[in-house]
Amino acid sequence: MRILVVRFLTVAVLALAALVQAGAADAKVLITIDKSTQRMTVSVDGATRWTWPVSTGRRGHATPAGSFQAFRMEEDHYSKEWDDAPMPHSIFFTKRGHAIHGSFDTRRLGSPASAGCVRLHPDNAKQLFALVKQQGVLNTSVTIAGEEPRVSAPAVARPNPNAPAPKAAPAPSQPRTARTLPQYNDDDDVYDPRTVPPGYRQPAYRQPGYPSAYPPPPPPTPTPGYYYAPQPAPRGYYDYYR
Repeated sequence: MRILVVRFLTVAVLALAALVQAGAADAKVLITIDKSTQRMTVSVDGATRWTWPVSTGRRGHATPAGSFQAFRMEEDHYSKEWDDAPMPHSIFFTKRGHAIHGSFDTRRLGSPASAGCVRLHPDNAKQLFALVKQQGVLNTSVTIAGEEPRVSAPAVARPNPNAPAPKAAPAPSQPRTARTLPQYNDDDDVYDPRTVPPGYRQPAYRQPGYPSAYPPPPPPTPTPGYYYAPQPAPRGYYDYYR
C-alpha cells in the first residue's frame, strides 16, 4: 500500500512539472518596434519587460512594416550581403534576411542607420536572444509600425523684420586728411616731407643750366672747303648771348 502511494505521488509531481514547463514554453513573446520613435518594447504574456532604443533602416533601406513571426536564431552571424558585417545574437523574422541583432555602432542607436535590419545594443541583443531561446522562437512575434523620421535640413538664419535698425558707426574723433594726387611744380626749390599731405608725392627737381661763370663754348670756325651741319645749341646758349 505504501509503495502505491509513493508511486502515485511521484507521478503527480512529474505531471505537475510537465504542466509548469508546458505553461512556460507557451509564454508569448511580443517584440514591438516603433520606427517613428526608434524604440523597441518587449512584452511577455502581455507584460512589458524591456524598452530599448534601436536603429531601423536608413533612407533607401527601410525596415518593412507589419506583423511577422520569428523563425530562426543565430548567436554568431555575419552578413554575406554586407561584407561579412557582424550580426551577433540575430533573430530573423523575414525570408529576405531582416533580423533583430546587436550592433557595435551604439552611438547611432535612436536614429535610422541600418540597411534594413533592427539594431540593438549588444548587451540588449544578448538578453533578448536568451529570452526568445527560452520561450521558443516560434512563440515570438515581431510587430513593426510607424515611419522612419526624416533628417531635416539644417536651419538657415533669417532676418527678423521686427529687429531694430543697426546703429550708425560713430564719427571719428579726428577728421581724416584728404589725399591728393601727386603734384609736379617746378617752383618748389626745397622738398619738405612735413608739408606734404598724406599720400605719395613725386618731388620736383630743377634742371640745372650752364652757370654764369662758365659760358658755353662758341660755335666752331668753319674750315674753307668744308660745310658743317648745323648743330643744336645747348640749353641757355641764346639766353647767354642775347
